[in-house]
Amino acid sequence: MNAKTAIITGASGGIGTAIARKLNLLGYNLVLNYRKNKDIVENLIKSFDNKETQNLIVKADISVFEEAKLLINEAIKEFNTIDVLVNNAGITKDNLILLMSEDDFDSVINTNLKGTFNCIKHVSKKMVKQKHGRIINISSVVALSGNAGQSNYCSSKAGIIGMTKSLAKELARKNILVNAVAPGFIETKMTSNLSDSVKSEMLKNIPLNKFGSPDDIANTVEFLVSKNSSYITGQVISVNGGLYM
Repeated sequence: MNAKTAIITGASGGIGTAIARKLNLLGYNLVLNYRKNKDIVENLIKSFDNKETQNLIVKADISVFEEAKLLINEAIKEFNTIDVLVNNAGITKDNLILLMSEDDFDSVINTNLKGTFNCIKHVSKKMVKQKHGRIINISSVVALSGNAGQSNYCSSKAGIIGMTKSLAKELARKNILVNAVAPGFIETKMTSNLSDSVKSEMLKNIPLNKFGSPDDIANTVEFLVSKNSSYITGQVISVNGGLYM
């Protein structure tokens, strides 16, 4: 029970599962959040190499304020401490602005941006009381560069960067570090639906001439939860192969 505890939202996605595996190897007790795919999370736990830690699965739609509160409260009830929060849950509903519906815009903002706010709002009270914590928000390269057909997604991810910087200033005096990771083109289920022609065109713009893997993001999270990052807060770490500099 001396292990640290981390909450990962969107733990059933490609990046979420990679982060979970990494933190499991580091000895964290994990609170794995999902909205739809419980079987993926259950199988993820079965695949963990470190069998000595404890794991809690919590179904919650983090875009809903009270459900995000439930997630945090369940974590506290089970482990009594929250050392790390990784805000990873996110969705896309891409379309050109002339075709994008109000619901397409609202649902992406509510999940990606408001969901991040909801979780931080509820976890911050516990971390302030503890006088320590690490909050890692998953943003995106398009928050920095923009991308046609993703005005909703880009807005949500850019908002996360602004939120990260603001909350880093608010919470630093309580020894709570708040940083963001901005992935580039990472090979996940979300990007696998893109056509080969789109992928080929994207690859031309990546100086390293390869796509990233979820482990590249997990490795960055590993750094941000380690003692090696103890003087880093309010930063956005881009992991994009040089796609945007």
